[in-house]
Amino acid sequence: MQRLLQAIYPNQCLSCGEVTGSDAGLCATCWRDTAFISGLTCHLCGAPLPGDDDPDDAPDLTCDDCLAIARPWARGAAAMLYRGNGRRLVLALKGHDRADLAHAVAPWLARAAAPLHEPGMLIAPVPLHWLRLFKRRYNQSALLARALARAFEAPFCPDLLIRARATPRQEGLGAAARFANMAEAIRPHPKRRHRMAARKVLLVDDVMTSGATLAACTEACLASGATEVRVVTLARTVKDT
Repeated sequence: MQRLLQAIYPNQCLSCGEVTGSDAGLCATCWRDTAFISGLTCHLCGAPLPGDDDPDDAPDLTCDDCLAIARPWARGAAAMLYRGNGRRLVLALKGHDRADLAHAVAPWLARAAAPLHEPGMLIAPVPLHWLRLFKRRYNQSALLARALARAFEAPFCPDLLIRARATPRQEGLGAAARFANMAEAIRPHPKRRHRMAARKVLLVDDVMTSGATLAACTEACLASGATEVRVVTLARTVKDT
């Protein structure tokens, strides 16, 4: 029966749509064009760092961005770089009505988040303002967070936080403008605040650039009694070297 189903509905590449013949998610060409993160990484954002040491034996290392910008969260990780096919997948998920991608990329996200997750940790997404949610019809970060919670069999709260005002898009803004844009934009949901009290929270977003949105979300969680916040994103933007 499985072979029959595969013959009728063959596995296709998540990115280009070509038949792959496997359930790996990407064809060989798109796999090569996807910069998955591995090895030494920044312990605060997941950006790759130079070196070939075993990351399990390395001390907590920090990238230049996280040295320059204070991070209110404790630890962070990312599954891939926001370039090439990684960028195309994120843009398809958030802007091209490809909600199906959230489930497909969940194993990549779970692999990145595994060192951060602890039993009992509450998983929650970065929120969208209701106007943007109405236009898009779904919050891509909430879809990712739900898939991650299922993978870990962990508690999940899709509306733990709310975006109190409609912020301008962050694309094209510098770091200072991004942080100013997010000032007082994120609040705890008044009926969900109790869920993070005296508890660790794992925040999920699609992509991290400056970290302004994740910082605003983290501060809202900590102000509501969360003992610690960790963050994981599907993709991380890094400077070309």
